[in-house]
Amino acid sequence: MPHDILTAVPTSFLPDGRLDVDGSRAILEHVGRSGNEGAFVLGTTGEFPVIEEEEFATLARLAVETLGDTMRVVVHVGHPSAYGALRRLAIAREAGATEVAAITPYYLPASDAGILDYFAQLAAAADGMALWVYIYPARSGNAVSPALLARLAELPNVVGAKVSELSLAEIQAYRDAAPEGFVIYTGADRDLVAAAGSGAQGVVSGVSSVLPRPFRALADAAAAGDRAAIDVAQRDVDDVVSIIGGDMARMKEALRLMGVADGTCRMMLDAPDDAAIAEIARVVAAYR
Repeated sequence: MPHDILTAVPTSFLPDGRLDVDGSRAILEHVGRSGNEGAFVLGTTGEFPVIEEEEFATLARLAVETLGDTMRVVVHVGHPSAYGALRRLAIAREAGATEVAAITPYYLPASDAGILDYFAQLAAAADGMALWVYIYPARSGNAVSPALLARLAELPNVVGAKVSELSLAEIQAYRDAAPEGFVIYTGADRDLVAAAGSGAQGVVSGVSSVLPRPFRALADAAAAGDRAAIDVAQRDVDDVVSIIGGDMARMKEALRLMGVADGTCRMMLDAPDDAAIAEIARVVAAYR
């Protein structure tokens, strides 16, 4: 069972909210040195709901140019509408992307038929590209049942799913419903090994955009079947995730402490307080 790590990449913004292109490039270069199998850009960690279309084009092109020769690049194109997602898929294609992901329609409720139609339109437009279904009901408000996932998996160009904030039992239910060869990645940073036991082939990890070393150690230990090394690496991963987690403001504080990029968040996220910064500094010193 593979244990792929795709790094969910943060987007850097200037203090006034404008896109920080140089900082975003520096983060991508940092990710490129991680040894991870790929990068997941313009997703939740990349603050995609507040990215304008022109900025999307800039960042997609920047990601492909910076990382495309060294690792897989998955560009997230999801949108509340098929119209918007199709526009972003076309931009990602023009930027040179060969893999795209799309979160389900979000904000307003969507029926199974609506979700299927959304992905059918994207699948038809993704000729020559791999398309990933991004399932995150805690944020989108729209769930995907195992039966619906099985139907989505039959669409052309759909190769797998990224699932966030779902239990191991729910991942197993997806694995049981999906056809052979359909790939499932968990969005839970700490569950690289645990999710593999439920049929997932890897993780999309935002925390690994900052401190990839413990994640690589866990993946290598799992590949070697070394139980003792797995336990040590899992403790390190749990330590890092407990401090940084899925908090983009904390990720950017860590990147600042490491001298990678001095960016801010555009979304309304609270900056870490002094106690949190001290803990972020501790894990940076321990695991960088």
